[in-house]
Amino acid sequence: METQTTTKANSSMHIIAYITIIGLIIAFISNKDKEELTSYHIRQSLGIGLTSLALMIVGMIPIIGWIISILGSLFIIFLWIMGLMNAINGKMEPVPVFGEKYNEWLEGI
Repeated sequence: METQTTTKANSSMHIIAYITIIGLIIAFISNKDKEELTSYHIRQSLGIGLTSLALMIVGMIPIIGWIISILGSLFIIFLWIMGLMNAINGKMEPVPVFGEKYNEWLEGI
């Protein structure tokens, strides 16, 4: 019975990685066994978060930065939904446009 609970808890960590920064931290700390699917989605979620942070910095530039930030925020929501859907379905597919780069840049995680 305990094995089933552990397996179910581990299998949901890749989904939790997409639910706020706290979920990302919980998934990162809980991934002691370096489960491949969880690590993959942690990298994808962290990449989306870092891209969002970069857009917030660009948004500080008047007018053009605001436009880029608004359009980029819509794109970030799209990436987040795609990543979450891949995690729910248990797929290791990268998010569109930047997914492969996230894996390359964050491969140590």
